[in-house]
Amino acid sequence: MKVALINPPWDYRGSIYFGCREAHLPLELGYSRGLLEAAGHEVLMLDGQIQNLDCTGIAARVRDFGPAMTVITTAPTYLFWRCAPPELRVPRQMLAAMRDSAGITVAVGPHGSATPAPVLRKLGVDIVVRGECEEVVVALANAPARRDIPGIAYLDDEATVRVVGEAAATRFTDAPALRWPDDWINKHDHHHHRFDSRPAGPGAEVEASRGCPYACTFCAKIDFRDRYRKRDLDVLTAEIDGLIAQGVTYLYFIDEIFLPRLDLLQALKDRPIQFGIQTRIDLWKPESLDLLGNAGCVSIEAGVESLTVEGRALLAKKCRLDTDQLSALLMHARRSVPFVQANLIRAEENEMDLVVAWRAQLHERGVWANDPVPLFPYPSAPEYRRLFGEPDDLAWERALDQYLGQFESFSDIQEDQPLPLVELEAS
Repeated sequence: MKVALINPPWDYRGSIYFGCREAHLPLELGYSRGLLEAAGHEVLMLDGQIQNLDCTGIAARVRDFGPAMTVITTAPTYLFWRCAPPELRVPRQMLAAMRDSAGITVAVGPHGSATPAPVLRKLGVDIVVRGECEEVVVALANAPARRDIPGIAYLDDEATVRVVGEAAATRFTDAPALRWPDDWINKHDHHHHRFDSRPAGPGAEVEASRGCPYACTFCAKIDFRDRYRKRDLDVLTAEIDGLIAQGVTYLYFIDEIFLPRLDLLQALKDRPIQFGIQTRIDLWKPESLDLLGNAGCVSIEAGVESLTVEGRALLAKKCRLDTDQLSALLMHARRSVPFVQANLIRAEENEMDLVVAWRAQLHERGVWANDPVPLFPYPSAPEYRRLFGEPDDLAWERALDQYLGQFESFSDIQEDQPLPLVELEAS
């Protein structure tokens, strides 16, 4: 079967989207391509941002390819499934542009994972994949007429939504080493979350683990990328070596939580590569932070979230350290890692005088702490369930309305005043 895999040309104007707006490698499509080709399928993979293609340009290439099935993402790469733009404006525009030549249409991403019915109706796709998509995509390509594959949802002949099984979770441990076209890598000069120096050579995103053993209230992962799994070291290092051979000088690990993994850090130490991570600083010891820096880490994004015991408990952080101990680890990490950031979430328990003093203390020691970010209740986060119950067809609209109604000002990383979801999708 011919299968087209599409990451559309994202446009974030007016969006609440918190993630980075640069181009990133679409890892979910990369895994899907590897598994599809191993199963004997012919694959066309396109990325609007990396290849500088608009919807018309992508549609033309899809038309020339003539796929029997087309897969489109509703969020820009696995890295941002947990903080996806709520609106489906861009995927809908992309599908409209290639409607007559796409074959069976399949949407993958966090929207359909949490709320398949509105995604089916808004996008008009034949199938929605719920959860991690790569193995389900292969199953659909192998048997396109089947509608009993676990992890999918579709509209039956009476326009009733049918959900099959639970949201999919892949094995992941043996996920194939990804290979990217040379021109994609050459154009990918973005070094995600790197601020210590200007990029010298291409960057890339990789994945050493998937999921997280914690269940913090703010983290959107209930319906995808939930259970923690480590990738086999041999496969992971083969992928990294391939990227280095293509000229990549910086990696960003998209792992929900990059845990201390000594075998990986030792392997990275022996390779000419620098990298960035996101983690919890309370899970590290001073000696493992030293190894992290010596292995080539140049950027740490550490979730602290709250400065009080009560605040961290409210967020279900299950943190055993106090704020002074967290601060000491952050400052220790800064000795060997050029950029260390501590993330805060805006909460009642974080009195602003305390936040201002703590930020100033860290800044004096070279650690960046962000202005506390308002908490957005993504439908796949426990916070949404606490506020509203199980997600329904209006979950994304409800979450955005609650956010816009609660906060008059936003964080220092949110530049524009977001628009309501109805207005965004109408455009």
